[in-house]
Amino acid sequence: MTVQRARSAEEYAEWVKQAKFEVEDMRMCLMYDQEDIGEGRRFPVFLESLSESIESLYLSMCNGEYTFGREDLPFVEILDRHANDIPFYLLLRQINETHRYGLDVAE
Repeated sequence: MTVQRARSAEEYAEWVKQAKFEVEDMRMCLMYDQEDIGEGRRFPVFLESLSESIESLYLSMCNGEYTFGREDLPFVEILDRHANDIPFYLLLRQINETHRYGLDVAE
């Protein structure tokens, strides 16, 4: 399956902002579920690492320190192990694909 890459820096930045929102939304939904179900339920083990990785990417963009690279972003390992548990999996794949191969601009 070919994953779409961002067509502009603005679109790429928007995807990262969206991922940041999605991970926080996931956390809030799980907190709400936990209130309904009780204290015995825990957050997925990967949630904090995923959140930190996306936040780090976002901050590097805001600080002007971000650079595209050939290596996977740190959250890809989490994606590989927990794909079925991450509803915004495709968005994160698109972000990583753009990071590795650059923007999809017409030549």
